[in-house]
Amino acid sequence: MSPNRSNRYPTLAALLTLSAGALLVQGYHPFAEDAEIYLPGVEKILHPQLFPFGTEFFLSHASLTFFPDLIAFSLRLTHLPMTAGLFVWQWASIFLLLLACWELNGLFFESERTRWGGVCLIAALLTIPVSGTALYIMDQYLNPRNLAAFASVFAVARVLEKKYFRALPWLLFAALVHPLMAVFPLSFCWLLLVLDKLDPHWRRTSGVAALLLPWIPLAPLPSAAYHEVARRHANHYIQNWHWYELLGIVAPMALFWWFAKIARRRRWRNMERVSRAFIVYDLIYLIVALALDLPARFETLARIQPLRSLHLLYLVLFLMMGGLLAEYVLKNYLWRWLALFVPLSFGMFFAQRSLFPASAHIEWPGVAPKNPWAQAFLWIRQNTPVGAVFALDPEHMHFAGEDEIGFRCLAERSRLADRVKDNGAVSMFPPLGEEWLKQIQAQTPWKKFRLADFQRLRSQYGITWVVVQQPGVAGLDCKYENAAVRVCELP
Repeated sequence: MSPNRSNRYPTLAALLTLSAGALLVQGYHPFAEDAEIYLPGVEKILHPQLFPFGTEFFLSHASLTFFPDLIAFSLRLTHLPMTAGLFVWQWASIFLLLLACWELNGLFFESERTRWGGVCLIAALLTIPVSGTALYIMDQYLNPRNLAAFASVFAVARVLEKKYFRALPWLLFAALVHPLMAVFPLSFCWLLLVLDKLDPHWRRTSGVAALLLPWIPLAPLPSAAYHEVARRHANHYIQNWHWYELLGIVAPMALFWWFAKIARRRRWRNMERVSRAFIVYDLIYLIVALALDLPARFETLARIQPLRSLHLLYLVLFLMMGGLLAEYVLKNYLWRWLALFVPLSFGMFFAQRSLFPASAHIEWPGVAPKNPWAQAFLWIRQNTPVGAVFALDPEHMHFAGEDEIGFRCLAERSRLADRVKDNGAVSMFPPLGEEWLKQIQAQTPWKKFRLADFQRLRSQYGITWVVVQQPGVAGLDCKYENAAVRVCELP
């Protein structure tokens, strides 16, 4: 349900303003966390001479998604600097997600007030953790999940309207940018259609789950290298989840059951359909997760992460929750809206500041970084040869003050494998495990390395530069230093 022509432009203007507010609450960190996996693929397309070493740790992801090609094409088309282009894409992603939520909530509720209640709650909670999955509703940096998120909501809205051919382009777009995350809206849309055809008895059971189980294949036995990787990705295995994370799987079923009762009483047919479908959807993926995560033989299949299905579920859950709050609690009292959303927004803001304490809350395009690690990486991009190969502590992204800034994506230089993001690449692509483990072992124990150890890395892997924490290592020729690190060329 799109806005009427008479109020379409004011609605779009309000959504653009709300998107800007959501960005201010969420923050923006273009080179943080999984940007280290996705952005080097964009940079490699724009500048093929980059990354002569270690490309397998990011091209493994890039080869399965249209995301790097899409972003690189848009930057070439607009001639925007990369930092500016990424910022525009991030803002556009937030706007399109809120627009999709506005349209979907219009299919659940009748009044504009309830539609805005859901959209405002989503805008405030973009970085709310999705239980146990290490996901947010939307990340603080551009990546394929952000694009797949709004495409998924648009697809569900079109299916509810029975405009199936208009849903297909959104599902296709989601599949092109993130094949795994596209599985969940596709399966949910399929489930909606199936449940509409089934007897009401089947709507209240999880019998449909049996339809998804036969496709589970046998997996090869995991290698020792993959065991090392799996140990660092406990969230892939449901048996490692905390009790409150497990509650985050079960509690939504109870909430959707409650929402379905309210919807049936109010004759909100679409809300009732979707609530019942999400109960079955949640049960299906819980069963699939148990089937993949518990048997040791399926260890490598756990990387499919079936409980990422919770991402779409939580998004719609909060959307409905916001609508119901607007309908029954907030109503037309401005002070109630402010009493809810102002403290909530400030809480989410301060939570983000605690995650990135050494960086600006919004890293504006063209503004010099305040984080000393980012300053060093930027100096490297501007002052070292394109073909340089670096080594730095494999755990550096977890250091206090580093703020999980990616070296490859910001410095645009090659480096040896790390234990944080390259570990994630191996978790999805097990054949990378052996080479990853060799490089990690060659850098261990990093904190005890001396000049001779760095020379060994040079002879073994062609390392020409290193980044070391202060106070540095004797004998290194350091070209740059700040309060946190030194950047040194190997003699």
